[in-house]
Amino acid sequence: MHRKQSLDYFNQSFERVPVRSRSTNEFSFADAYFNASTIRLSQNGSNACLPTNADQLNTKKKPTPMNPNNQNQSFAAFIGLDKSDKKINVSLQRYGTAKIERSIIKGGAEALHAWVATLCTRFAHRQVAICLEQPAAGLIHGLMGYHFIVLFPINPMTLARYREAFTPSRAKDDPTDADFLCELVALHREQLKAWQPDDVCTRKLRHLTQARRRSVNMRTRFSNQLKALLKGYFPQALELCGDDLTTPMACALLQKWPSLQQLKKARAETIRRFYYAQNVRRGDVIEKRLALIAQAAPLTNDPALIESSIITVQALTLGLRAVHTAISRYDREIARTFAQHPDASLFAALPGSGTAYSARLLAAFGSRRELFESAEVMLNFSGVAPVLKRSGQATLIHRRYARPLFVHQSFIEYANESIRHSLWARAFYQMHKAAQKSHWVIIRALAYKWIRILFRCWQERTPYDEIRYLRSLQKSRSPLLQYLAQPAIQTA
Repeated sequence: MHRKQSLDYFNQSFERVPVRSRSTNEFSFADAYFNASTIRLSQNGSNACLPTNADQLNTKKKPTPMNPNNQNQSFAAFIGLDKSDKKINVSLQRYGTAKIERSIIKGGAEALHAWVATLCTRFAHRQVAICLEQPAAGLIHGLMGYHFIVLFPINPMTLARYREAFTPSRAKDDPTDADFLCELVALHREQLKAWQPDDVCTRKLRHLTQARRRSVNMRTRFSNQLKALLKGYFPQALELCGDDLTTPMACALLQKWPSLQQLKKARAETIRRFYYAQNVRRGDVIEKRLALIAQAAPLTNDPALIESSIITVQALTLGLRAVHTAISRYDREIARTFAQHPDASLFAALPGSGTAYSARLLAAFGSRRELFESAEVMLNFSGVAPVLKRSGQATLIHRRYARPLFVHQSFIEYANESIRHSLWARAFYQMHKAAQKSHWVIIRALAYKWIRILFRCWQERTPYDEIRYLRSLQKSRSPLLQYLAQPAIQTA
């Protein structure tokens, strides 16, 4: 197939919609799927998670409007960057020419900044468009400080499908990938979205909340490894340390006595003083643990297993202590950064959000309100809105798997927590539970509604008001009203 014909076929067959741009087909289905407006709950509660209007599902998709900012910008050159571990392949095409210049940047940050300096001199500070494949956080943050560079990060799937349109054999090479990236930004920049960073406070909050989540996951991983190891040679430690192996007391006990044989050699008064020093002051608990130690028999006396396990246990407890300290530091810094943000009051007013969820939700929305033109864009970006696939008479509806995981988790986890603090959220859960919906189906539907409410508050810079929302439910005669007075039911 001729290259131009292949390109035309690609343009017609591939969905050229940026992650945050409006997709009418999906949004029409999402409205039918949840049957909800921006600030009002569904009138048909039992079917809020099911399609209710066939006409909405058959809405034809409108063509994606061109990005006026990209269309009106005049670039001196278009550049594709393909980064690997030790080098960066560069493909450069000057505006008005068809020739592509290839080069390689070898070295670290010094080589990258030297290349940017030559770029600035060559094009006399005129703007250049650089297209690169995500994730490229180091490269993006290295180039974001240059005013004449406009970055176009794209999804790896976009590049892969564009490559396969011209190479059905799926052959891949770094220099040709850089060529394709250069071609994408040169020919299709109207369909791409230039990266515009949030303010420093928002970006810092986003990095802090994500780093804290990674530390929490690391703590969970260490705890699971420690529990599995103790079950193999020292199972009594699981009761002596309490329910949580990540506490400072548990780590201190396993550091001091990493085996039952060593613990049985200690005097009862020494162990009692240890518990008191670790703020375990209940006498009945301490006496129960002392009795357990006195009566305990070792699971094994094999020195090969015990001595190797002791080294691993002490390494894991040291890691748990370090992670615990890091999480405390993250919490303090998140609270301080969140308090400095101009939109902090909008998210602090949410029921049951606390500093943790408030900061995560604020980081998800950001500070650039022009990036999300409607609540549906945020719903698609976060992965809360479902995906509709239709071909002929076959229709498939499923969850959105291509999504920023941490943003998705933030909305889902807050929706789950809000049931305990928000009257209408609890009533929403009870209504759909009575309709035999599963727990996480209801939580996703609840997150859908929370995003629409939060988007309205965020755009209008108005803090959330639970009383005002309940009055709107009463005014619209929502079916949730009959569930508001019912007692809370146990949630997962």
